[in-house]
Amino acid sequence: MTKTIIPGIRYIGVDDLALDLFEGQYAVPEGMAYNSYIIEDEKTAVLDTADATAGEAWKENLLEALAGKAPDYLVAHHVEPDHAGLIVWALGQWPTLTLVTSAKAVQLLGQFHEGVDFASRARVVKEGDELVLGGRTLRFFAAPMVHWPEVLVSFETAGKVLFSADAFGKFGALSKCGYFGEEDTDWACEARRYYFNICGKYGMPVQTLLRKVAPLSPAVICPLHGPILRKDLSQYLDLYRTWSSYGVETEGVFVAYASMHGGTAAAALKLAEILREKGCPKVATADLCRDDMAEAVEDAFRYGKMVLAAPTYDGGLFTPAANFLHLLSAKAWQQKRVGLIENGSWAPASGRIMKEAFAAMKGITVIEPAVTLLSTLKSTDLPALEALADALLA
Repeated sequence: MTKTIIPGIRYIGVDDLALDLFEGQYAVPEGMAYNSYIIEDEKTAVLDTADATAGEAWKENLLEALAGKAPDYLVAHHVEPDHAGLIVWALGQWPTLTLVTSAKAVQLLGQFHEGVDFASRARVVKEGDELVLGGRTLRFFAAPMVHWPEVLVSFETAGKVLFSADAFGKFGALSKCGYFGEEDTDWACEARRYYFNICGKYGMPVQTLLRKVAPLSPAVICPLHGPILRKDLSQYLDLYRTWSSYGVETEGVFVAYASMHGGTAAAALKLAEILREKGCPKVATADLCRDDMAEAVEDAFRYGKMVLAAPTYDGGLFTPAANFLHLLSAKAWQQKRVGLIENGSWAPASGRIMKEAFAAMKGITVIEPAVTLLSTLKSTDLPALEALADALLA
């Protein structure tokens, strides 16, 4: 199936509804879209391919769009396998096809495909270069580390269409969430989980990219995942500014807890109750033992304040909480206020370990003192929870 975006530019991407884990780790209950596009002018350009697992459907869409013509160019904005899985097939199908991509992309493609001479078929482009197709021109912008080093984005100047690579993407098949942004009633939910887990570490490169593309005033944004955005684009640009600057999107407190026998969970949920009673505008909670860890990472970035509650385990930190801290560190989580609830039956150590982990992160303020439980929540612990809630709301 193909979809017209504007006259002369069509969507030829495919959905993968069988995929359970994106990048082998992120749950995608609504599947995943591998977006690809075609520009038809005096010259024909195909923009990106798809994952090889969806190859037959993508080939069908491409050949339908071409209607017997041979494409002139294949633009590869990003060569991660879910976008570049059919490049070798396309180059073999059309011997005169020119691959248009970055120098780094040529190198990386060679690492994925042994024995293929990409350099001889490539037109290497860099920041500011243009590809004239006739009435339409693609202008290229370097976007290194959004979220791989070879990434390019391009801007089609006549229609003001931004092909944004992984930026402005989201989880979910387009047959589930709609092909165009106006059909997507809750774009930010899965876009936020996608951004912070895929691009969250790379806030500064995303900010750099925004400074390049926002002044272009795009009329349409075509990402490599998720719906095509073409209505009130300021809302998406504003969210990306907040996310990439590690700002606060939602006022409130995120309470994340990992509990072995229920004692730590009881304290965390009691704190959430106290916060709500004290008028906290929003309180979100996550059970790190059971809930989706990627969603917990998303909420940690979304709110300006977080509480982490965890017991001591084998003299260290309970594994789900340790995994969560590892992910926050890996994604460059920063500029937040944090409260701690530690638990231990004979030698509580989780508070010290959590504090040390947060000390290694940029701009994290730990609220003192931590709340210390001995095995279970008791009435004598309530004043400490009250004090923590007051400090969080101050």
